[in-house]
Amino acid sequence: MAAAPGPEILDQLFAVIDSRRDADPAQSWTARLLAEGPPKVAQKVGEEATETVVAALAQSHEELVAESADLLYHLLVLWAAKQVQPAEVYAELARRRGGDN
Repeated sequence: MAAAPGPEILDQLFAVIDSRRDADPAQSWTARLLAEGPPKVAQKVGEEATETVVAALAQSHEELVAESADLLYHLLVLWAAKQVQPAEVYAELARRRGGDN
């Protein structure tokens, strides 16, 4: 039995997202989002955040898991669109963990 993926899945997914930058938007949802630009991607992040909140308040555990995955995916697409590397965010989280925040 294979081990469940851990947090490294985010780095792997980001690499796939970044590799789709030059893909055909007619063939790849990720390529289409990236081609539409940061405003469209940011809009999708907002929609997915709302859906995640709704799932947390009124839906099942499974729906919250699914919506959380959608939110994380779209956030990674936004990072790629804005040329933010995951390591930059990880470093900021580590910096915050070091204090009383």
